[in-house]
Amino acid sequence: MNNSEKIMGLLSGLVKNGILTSKDVKKEILNDLKFRKDELISKLQLVSKEEFEILKKIVQKQDKEIQKLKKNKKIKKAKKS
Repeated sequence: MNNSEKIMGLLSGLVKNGILTSKDVKKEILNDLKFRKDELISKLQLVSKEEFEILKKIVQKQDKEIQKLKKNKKIKKAKKS
């Protein structure tokens, strides 16, 4: 018998005896899933959408500046020739 079967057996026994209600079980499962979700997000080091959008704007601005510098460099090389 694996761990999940043991847990389900224990929970079903408690529900059967009236110690736990199905609402309590649902609440516990939801809490556990929320905890696991938060733990996974933490491990993946995800960022919020706002942080992503700010970084995206910074990268776009830098890309424009790089393109402008490349263009200026080509013009200067052409003048030297």
